[in-house]
Amino acid sequence: MIAIFDIDGVVRDVGNSYRRALADTVERFTGGVYRPTELDIDTLKSAGVWNNDWEASQELISRYFRALGNPIETDYQEIVTFFQSRYRGEDDNNWTGYICNEPLLLQPDYLEQLTNAGIPWGFFSGATRASANYVLSKRLGLQSPLLIAMEDAPGKPDPTGLFAAVEQLEQKHNLDKMLPVVYAGDTVGDMYTVEKARSLFPQRQWIGVGILPPHVQTIEQRRSDYTKTLITAGAAIVFDNIQELTPAEISQLLLL
Repeated sequence: MIAIFDIDGVVRDVGNSYRRALADTVERFTGGVYRPTELDIDTLKSAGVWNNDWEASQELISRYFRALGNPIETDYQEIVTFFQSRYRGEDDNNWTGYICNEPLLLQPDYLEQLTNAGIPWGFFSGATRASANYVLSKRLGLQSPLLIAMEDAPGKPDPTGLFAAVEQLEQKHNLDKMLPVVYAGDTVGDMYTVEKARSLFPQRQWIGVGILPPHVQTIEQRRSDYTKTLITAGAAIVFDNIQELTPAEISQLLLL
């Protein structure tokens, strides 16, 4: 078995960082008139194609103006620059933005459990490599973790990055190329990625594991709705926290 993890909403809580920066950006480019709610953002992402938060920001801005009957083209690079000024901070070399205060959703000893159980693991994320490494290396103290980031592959639900992560683990650990693969993520796009991997490489067992991001766990109806959404998108099982995906649970998933 091979385990691959998304990062945002799985390794770190981005409800008050990426999502806050997204809302700030939309509010800024709609002249302070429209600030998307958490539900607005979830609804957009439930389509499974807005994994990139820069593109999601641009789409919500465009939808706002289209609804007014005044479609306009926003400058994508300006959106990215403003977003990053909130998420990372104004200084590229000394980050002081929202990223600095992201709560961690797993601890290194969880990954050690997987290693001790003989389960190779790595990460495939739509985050930039710098942002992903910030949490993996600086916050969690992982030494050169296997990571496929935004710069390395097309965005989800394209499974190219997932395939690359699996292939690198196979080469690193000299693994059988038919070992089952678990991919854990918190969005519809993550589950669609697993579905597409299965359609392209059906000889292998691909298992999608849904993780509920913290922002949907405060209201029972939202928790229930989000769980159903992930299952409908292809999740074999849904957990509140990634650390519930223990070696024993992974063994059970192989029987599904």
